[in-house]
Amino acid sequence: MRNTDIDVDVAIIGAGTAGLSALKEIKRAGKTYVLIDHGPLGTSCARVGCMPSKAVLHAGGLWQGQAFIGGGVRQMLDVTGPDDLWRAARSTRDALASGAATRTVAAAGERLLMGQARFIAPDAVTVGGRTVRAKAFVIATGSTPIVPAFLRDIQARILTTDSLFELETLPRAVGILGVGAIGLEIGLALSRLGVRIVAGDLKSMPAGITDPEIGARAVQHFKHAKGLTMWLGQPINVTRTAVGIGISNGVATEQVDWILAALGRKPALDSLHLEAAGVALDEHGQPQIDPATLRAGQSALYFAGDVTADRPLQHEAADGGMIAGFNAARHGAAIRFQRRVSLSIVFSDPDIAFVGTPFDQLDPEDIIIGSASGQSNGRSRVMGTEDNLVRIYADRINGNLLGASIFAVHGEHIAHLLAWAMQRNETAESLLEMPFYHPTIEEMVQSALSDIVAQQGVRRAEPLGVRHLDREDLNSSTKNFDHNIWNQHPNRYAS
Repeated sequence: MRNTDIDVDVAIIGAGTAGLSALKEIKRAGKTYVLIDHGPLGTSCARVGCMPSKAVLHAGGLWQGQAFIGGGVRQMLDVTGPDDLWRAARSTRDALASGAATRTVAAAGERLLMGQARFIAPDAVTVGGRTVRAKAFVIATGSTPIVPAFLRDIQARILTTDSLFELETLPRAVGILGVGAIGLEIGLALSRLGVRIVAGDLKSMPAGITDPEIGARAVQHFKHAKGLTMWLGQPINVTRTAVGIGISNGVATEQVDWILAALGRKPALDSLHLEAAGVALDEHGQPQIDPATLRAGQSALYFAGDVTADRPLQHEAADGGMIAGFNAARHGAAIRFQRRVSLSIVFSDPDIAFVGTPFDQLDPEDIIIGSASGQSNGRSRVMGTEDNLVRIYADRINGNLLGASIFAVHGEHIAHLLAWAMQRNETAESLLEMPFYHPTIEEMVQSALSDIVAQQGVRRAEPLGVRHLDREDLNSSTKNFDHNIWNQHPNRYAS
């Protein structure tokens, strides 16, 4: 773009997943726009988030499994050690980030403006000495890692997910502060590549688990993970030592090369100067955002993606971008949207997943919990994954599915099935009408649903899970079936 001031209908600040999703809606509405980003281009998911961690998890799984196939993975992948797989994972990251950046440039064209945006008025920002005026703004600036002040003394040995994947070779030992979803995924991935991991958290359950039975099953399972030490439910101290960095839980101390701060992320808002935009901020410096419109108060600003600190996941950022973009393009006539059923998956193998309303937000008096364990599931026993556990929460009165917590190999697939069912307002009884193949992990869903129905204690006159057809329907169904067969196979009934 030429070095002149710019006037548009909508200015999008942030070219990540949410910003690009908003851009599609603004284009669809036929509005003029500018897309602003300080760089580097390429979504957070592709550069430092979901995709790099999955690439390293895949690499770790390959290396961990090589012992069972006689080193065949080395020959197949032409690798001699974990560092080769680490480099392959980083190359995958680079390719994904480069592809995302290329698509961003293609989508915005001359309307892409690189630089740091800063509000100077409710309808204007400056970017590299230029002024951009807009009727509405989409704020999709993402988030930044939280690094506590007590780590400043060892700042040179601190990693975050924004810097971890810049290491060219694997470290020998890493201490992880925070065993949430990111901390657990990265810890498992690195440990499977031979890195010694010591991970600690004040919380007693990892990965954001709130269901105590799922938590106990996960802790018990990962306690035996090779190369991974977890200290949960206790304060963790970090100090500089003569030989490196010491990480301690007050009883034991381990020496590590690096500390990975995995204590969460905060919205990247500081550089925007939102006060100049007339946006009221709370005591934490955050705007109050309507979750249904994504508008901040009565301003012309709509927030989407990780910058909202609500549901910080890629698919949620895409949805938020659509809502913010739709409403920004129609500023003054915002539409309230209902978000999709919440779905969160930790790719920890066994996966940890949460669907719908979390366990700790449900009243135990109002729900029935259906459980299914891998010990009673044929496919789990065949695979040696008896630790699998599925817990489904249903309304005590009508059986509506409200939420679920999952700890299971291939649990990502069960989570999707249950999210779709909850989105469709299924009950335990109605979902049992669906087919379940044997032997599959999905049969755990069938068992948990049957547990819910049994606890409801309702007497039924006909079998559960199959539909009753009256005589007329049955005859009609049979006639239609025969007619279809006759059309497809005219000689089948020839005399």
